[in-house]
Amino acid sequence: MKIKQEKEKQPDIGGQAVMEGVMMKSPTAIAVSVRRTDGRIAVKHTPYTPLSKKHPWMGWPFIRGIINMGVMLSMGMKTIRLSADMMEMEEEPTKFELWLSKKLGKGIDKIVMYTAVVLAVILAVGLFFALPQAIGAWLRSFIGSKTIVNLLEALIRMTILLAYMAFCGAIPEIKRTFMYHGAEHKTVYCHEHGEPLTPENAEKFSSLHPRCGTSFLVIVFVLAFLVYTVCAYNGPVYIWRLLSRLALLPLVAGVSFEMLKGLAHHDAKWVRALRWPGMQVQRLTTKKPDPDMIEVAICSMNIALHGLPRRLIPDEKGLVYLSSYTESEPEDEPPDEARSIEPSPDNDC
Repeated sequence: MKIKQEKEKQPDIGGQAVMEGVMMKSPTAIAVSVRRTDGRIAVKHTPYTPLSKKHPWMGWPFIRGIINMGVMLSMGMKTIRLSADMMEMEEEPTKFELWLSKKLGKGIDKIVMYTAVVLAVILAVGLFFALPQAIGAWLRSFIGSKTIVNLLEALIRMTILLAYMAFCGAIPEIKRTFMYHGAEHKTVYCHEHGEPLTPENAEKFSSLHPRCGTSFLVIVFVLAFLVYTVCAYNGPVYIWRLLSRLALLPLVAGVSFEMLKGLAHHDAKWVRALRWPGMQVQRLTTKKPDPDMIEVAICSMNIALHGLPRRLIPDEKGLVYLSSYTESEPEDEPPDEARSIEPSPDNDC
């Protein structure tokens, strides 16, 4: 019982797979670790302050889920770009990127990131809202029940999501990212169970975790069917049906976030049954990692939790380079927080 209580007191540690690496986020810091082509592990540590610390209302139940959905999209894009920089994957800007930079007067990196975010939002709206609604409008000429039509639209959205995930997993580069996703989950499990962070210990755990963003998406899709059936406009005008669903998306996200947290922190049989579908969908977005991938995830976990050990001196880019994950293990004395790079922008609640 004592061990159980100690585990419950542990803060949730979140993470994200990036290009050849893993990001881990603790309540006080973000750490990104990337395996470079020379075999070394590049790590960047950034102090972090949750938005809810500065604006308490952003941490309120239901609202925090809405905030989290937006900031995680932004943070995810920035972290992926950072991982590419840490690998020194420099690419020549295209003529279009140069033209945008000249016209807007901003750095190419920011332009590319903002453009990618906008395109991702447009793609998501098109695939998961506009297309199912268009098919639903056609089905209405054959089916009179709005409940059945909304159910079919929900099934279409879920089918598109599963097909998209399966397609991504077939691309070798993205498959490696999914392997790092599995390494992230195994490392988080190892920490949550209080075991020493080693590749051997982490390997014993599952790559399916109840707090994963994939499970969040499954909850969103299921809950959306219920909310849209009861609250959305279900009349004959296509544009109003589409706009009403987009307007209700923050409500769906807020409730889904609370459901995700609740299901993740309880272990009754009925709770396991409810989170089972989301856990199974994770089989598409997580793959069995190699031991060296788990080492990278452990580096991020150690440094996110404990900061940079004094023996690690960041270079001018704020990076440290490790030859082994054991070099990220905390020292007996507190780390020197002043040697971390500049504070990160608000990026989570």
